[in-house]
Amino acid sequence: MQSFSPLVKATAPAVVNVYADRLVQRSMSPFGGDPFFEQFFGQRMPNRTERQSSLGSGVIIESRGIVVTNNHVIKDADDIRVALADGREFKSRILLKDERFDLAILQIEGEGPFPAIEFGDTDSIEVGDIVLAIGNPFGVGQTVTSGIVSALARNRVGVSDFGFFIQTDAAINPGNSGGALIDMSGRLMGINTAIFTRSGGSNGIGFAIPANLVRAVAETAESGGNVFERPYIGATFETVTPEIAEALGLDRASGALVSDVAASGPAGKAGLRAGDIVVGFNGQRIEHPDALGYRLATTGVGATAKLDVLSRKGQKTVAITLQAPPADDPRDRRTLAGKSPFAGAVVSNITPRLATTLRLPQSLRGVVVIEVPRRSLAARYGVRPGDIISQINGVEIANVDTLERAVSRDAGFWRLEIIRGGQRIRQFLR
Repeated sequence: MQSFSPLVKATAPAVVNVYADRLVQRSMSPFGGDPFFEQFFGQRMPNRTERQSSLGSGVIIESRGIVVTNNHVIKDADDIRVALADGREFKSRILLKDERFDLAILQIEGEGPFPAIEFGDTDSIEVGDIVLAIGNPFGVGQTVTSGIVSALARNRVGVSDFGFFIQTDAAINPGNSGGALIDMSGRLMGINTAIFTRSGGSNGIGFAIPANLVRAVAETAESGGNVFERPYIGATFETVTPEIAEALGLDRASGALVSDVAASGPAGKAGLRAGDIVVGFNGQRIEHPDALGYRLATTGVGATAKLDVLSRKGQKTVAITLQAPPADDPRDRRTLAGKSPFAGAVVSNITPRLATTLRLPQSLRGVVVIEVPRRSLAARYGVRPGDIISQINGVEIANVDTLERAVSRDAGFWRLEIIRGGQRIRQFLR
């Protein structure tokens, strides 16, 4: 009789439950958390500390206790515990977490060896392949569901900045997050992360982060890195819309449109230009910009990528050596003092690394707001992280030095211009 039982027995012990506890301050005052009311009325009622718990799943990928799970499972946690299928429970610590990709790598604080699952190659998976999802849905205990791969390279899911998911109809429910999606050889093909649902339960549309990306993030953590960085090529990409495809005479709207190139970056030096469309990466078809981002992230620094490009002069192949993002200079970052509308905000020159993180054009230069403390003057004036400071009282803001000089003046009024979400906002303040 055909059965998944041998496959489950070989892989399920490596799928764990992840318990994350966090302490949360809850105000008992109706004015709690509001800086305006607290300034005049004070905090007359004490805050109450509550412990919140979240439950998710995880996968042991190394016998010495390396666990991968979703970042949203352990976000802001003060205490993380991992429970194995055999009943053992261990404390664990975070090695690396990445909010953009919704991944976290943990280290079990206990003596191994532990059961582990081997990585598979997600480039070999195809629509229609049978897969199993293993996790702990709704906290009922370890559960196995079966299905097929419904689609590949799904984007616009909306659960993170990442957009290259494996779609499956294997039942995935709350609590399955961080669990394993395995193939019929018992190899890890993905980390279950999200579902499309109207009721809160499984409707047959689940999404998993491909194992090739998980492996790249895990290798960074195992080598001692605490931040996973995609290679830097110095170009910004946009979606090819049907209108753009028609204007360029393409038979379909696919690929990644080059919208901006830093002349001194690897892409600029290799000959990539704004208006080019990347349709292939090392022989793999590129359907959208998120697919290109996935290929970059899984290829790694130091490798040479061959991009198939459609340009105004026809089709060409561009070879780019992938580099690490240039290191930021600590002198580029400042906390603004004084009494200007930006007082208290943390600002920085726009560097290639920041442009990549904030998804800004690679050729853009200037000053961007990094952080706005809640009780600062900047917060009261509505300044937000990500705002680009363009002008102050008619002075063009080219760098943090220019900005500091502009806000240090004792002005009777402030005429400001900022760029927020691509739109210019002008304000006049007294």
